[in-house]
Amino acid sequence: MTTPLPHDPTPDTLVQLLDRVASEDAAALRALYDLTSSKLFGLALRILVKREWAEEVLQDAFVNIWRYAGDYKAGLSAPMTWMAAIVRNRALDYLRRQKANGASAETEWSDALDDTLPANEADPSEQTLMSEEARQLAICMERLEANQRQAVALAYLRDQSHSEVADVLKVPLGTVKSWIRRGLEKLKTCLGGL
Repeated sequence: MTTPLPHDPTPDTLVQLLDRVASEDAAALRALYDLTSSKLFGLALRILVKREWAEEVLQDAFVNIWRYAGDYKAGLSAPMTWMAAIVRNRALDYLRRQKANGASAETEWSDALDDTLPANEADPSEQTLMSEEARQLAICMERLEANQRQAVALAYLRDQSHSEVADVLKVPLGTVKSWIRRGLEKLKTCLGGL
């Protein structure tokens, strides 16, 4: 017998569902979708503007959530923050593909979309998605030197390899590894002090 799910789930509820999804529980994925899809769809729609694109990205994001639920670490981010990052990355990838295919979008592609991560102020919908841990991480990320913050963000939030980060930042691979290592050390110290 299953218990009814709340309309506004707690992070603990979502963590439990992600654990079940990691065990390939299709009912848990359905419950997770029912509880989170409206917020995640809103995020995709805000980035993509076109409803049909946002629907496609949301579907792709939930496929990724199904595949990678076992990789979710509750100590690193809130479940909604983790899922929102997947949706955001899928949406930006979708925009890149549309640009490469020459599709016209209602929103002009701009390199500024790639740089939405470092924005100093989150909009209200992003703030509601962020848990206290995510806010603490954001505070600590802001305390890093710019090069460390950028390298850590590319490596861990955009899931790029150290070589890819070096290519993007146009610096030697060893420099990127040092920036990431020092940045992670500072994050660990900062998060321990909050």
